[in-house]
Amino acid sequence: MVNIDRVYQRVLVLVNKEQRGYITPQEFNLLANHAQMDIFEQYFYDLNQFRRLNGNDTIHSDMVTILQDKISFFEYWAVQDNVTVLNKYGDVNLENDIPDLYRIGEVSVKYPGISGHSACEQVSPKQFSSMQHGKLIKQTKTRPVFVKYNNNYERIKIYPYPVNADNSVITTPTKTAVRVDYIRKPVLANWGFTVVGGTALYNQNNSQHFELHPSEETELVIKILTLAGIVIKDPNLYNIGTGEDNKNIQQEKQ
Repeated sequence: MVNIDRVYQRVLVLVNKEQRGYITPQEFNLLANHAQMDIFEQYFYDLNQFRRLNGNDTIHSDMVTILQDKISFFEYWAVQDNVTVLNKYGDVNLENDIPDLYRIGEVSVKYPGISGHSACEQVSPKQFSSMQHGKLIKQTKTRPVFVKYNNNYERIKIYPYPVNADNSVITTPTKTAVRVDYIRKPVLANWGFTVVGGTALYNQNNSQHFELHPSEETELVIKILTLAGIVIKDPNLYNIGTGEDNKNIQQEKQ
């Protein structure tokens, strides 16, 4: 994790230099979470890019290993069932059942009479429609599939439906049908404070640190400074932040 107060103090020092302006705690929290998600989402684009390049045998400097290590903190492995299908049509409401979902990993389903969970293959609605016209490619309980779509809420639907032999709904804890491995989003960072004498003082009891890897502290400061330059309408501050960010990107991808 990255200490949010340390980042906030560094940002304030750099923003207030030459009396450029002031970033309130509320503004900082908004910018901080934007910066955190920007860095987090970039992991996946970078990982895709570096996988296409030749790595090296030095674990501590191999970019794929480094990125996987940073992402691993957010991976949820469903060693036990964590999503319950409450209807016989195999629907899972992702917004309610997995509110911190960022990306789905493996979806598996337990059918009565079949040992263990069967991994589901994700298919598009068009692919699913085509599968229904051939017995050899149609989904089965040993080769199930799921379709992800949005119908008032984001959800997945599993085929065949995970129901009991008598077509009744699987709802009891011992017969939970579906489990999902996924990557969750970072929790919202928050610089908590208490106002004393008109001044906002850091309060660690209602604060939430950044969940990113400690090595991202400098990157967080740079990105927040860049955003702060927009907020206080200081092009120089924006240019400084953008320049540092671009320099770091070039160093990482050389």
